[in-house]
Amino acid sequence: MIIGVLKEQAPETRVSLVPEVAAALIKMNAEVWVEQGAGDSAFHNDKAYTDVGASIKSAGDIYAGADLLLTISPDNIKAEPKSGAVLMGVYQPLFNTQLMQRWADKGYSVFSLDTIPRTTRAQSMDVLSSQANIAGYKAVLLAATEYCRYFPMFMTAAGSIAPAKVLILGAGVAGLQAIATARRLGAVVEVFDTRPAVKEEVMSLGAKFVEVEGAADASKAGGYAVEQGEDFQKRQRDKIHEHAKKADIIITTAQIPGRKAPILITKQMIEDMRPGSIIIDIASVTGGNTDLTENNKTVMHNGVSIIGNSALAATASADASKLYSKNVLNFLKLIIDKEGKMTLNFEDDIVKGTCITNGGNIVNERVQSMMTVVS
Repeated sequence: MIIGVLKEQAPETRVSLVPEVAAALIKMNAEVWVEQGAGDSAFHNDKAYTDVGASIKSAGDIYAGADLLLTISPDNIKAEPKSGAVLMGVYQPLFNTQLMQRWADKGYSVFSLDTIPRTTRAQSMDVLSSQANIAGYKAVLLAATEYCRYFPMFMTAAGSIAPAKVLILGAGVAGLQAIATARRLGAVVEVFDTRPAVKEEVMSLGAKFVEVEGAADASKAGGYAVEQGEDFQKRQRDKIHEHAKKADIIITTAQIPGRKAPILITKQMIEDMRPGSIIIDIASVTGGNTDLTENNKTVMHNGVSIIGNSALAATASADASKLYSKNVLNFLKLIIDKEGKMTLNFEDDIVKGTCITNGGNIVNERVQSMMTVVS
């Protein structure tokens, strides 16, 4: 089997396979073709790949010859892969249903790694978690860089500096890493999440958990947030407003699979914030958690900077690529046999849950339901 690795287009800086993972796949009797320059922005040159046994090819050769095509973004697939090819990446199929249908019609088997079930067995393959960890870390560093004041408390001969107050909305993987990073920098941290189960984790990191009673049960949502009732949303908005007015930094991370990100910070809340405050909206790719978020842009409103950044993981391209590659490798071990051939076992819940199209059809139930809603 030939595994092809395409070069991502700017501003993406990650690569689907780093050389050490390419070496592991070659030991599994797979052949690895890498597009020229694919690893440059992640600081892996072509020689690093050839040194482990991979071949450097043109994009055209990879499209024509690869049995399995690896690319992080669906936008990076610019030509027609060969008939019957398998495509694997982070394709956001719940938002890109028309693209999934087109690929199904062309007979491609598509695996979208952002749909891997969030189970214990799948943790080593969970690209969302590995990349969100980096995003949460980078969000705090970005806030500290852009903020016009210190993060930690300082006692100086010229007077005292109070610590920054950081409000984090969402205590998933990104939120928890943001808490830990903000605390290391000396900030006072408060956290909102609709899942009471995360309270203990939040407090163990030294943050205050701000509760709103009456949240809908999210225990069966696979680690994601769920939509809440209108009464809860009103009480949540009031509580967030109360704490947002006192915050210097707000980091928002709330997303719901297949839906627009919930608005947690309204324009009025922003106008009540202290001038010079910063909002980092990690959920900007799905619309953002504020009324004013624009993806990959900074909006200044009433002295408050709202930074929509959905590519924070890519700002740590070397480690982000390494973690992503390890996730890919662990998933490929489920579908590559000892002879290096692809064997799709749809009795495996991880393989089944990650497969979007196969045999000319949309086979993922969640994508099927989204297409029904759209039609």
